[in-house]
Amino acid sequence: MLVPEWKKFPRMLSMQAMGAATALQLTWQNLPDDMRAAMPHQVLTGCTVALLVLGMVGRLVKQPNVSEDDA
Repeated sequence: MLVPEWKKFPRMLSMQAMGAATALQLTWQNLPDDMRAAMPHQVLTGCTVALLVLGMVGRLVKQPNVSEDDA
């Protein structure tokens, strides 16, 4: 069963954060080895974890631009 606001998923903070985490990981995988060597792997991991935690918080917080009340 989908949430009632499923059509508004691009505006949901949780979806934006998960999309950013995915984009970050895909970008990292496609960088040349010499560019990846210039940035510590812990930075990538920390940024990804931070985005995913932000997504969890975004799922718990009422977002006025997504809630059914504004329809």
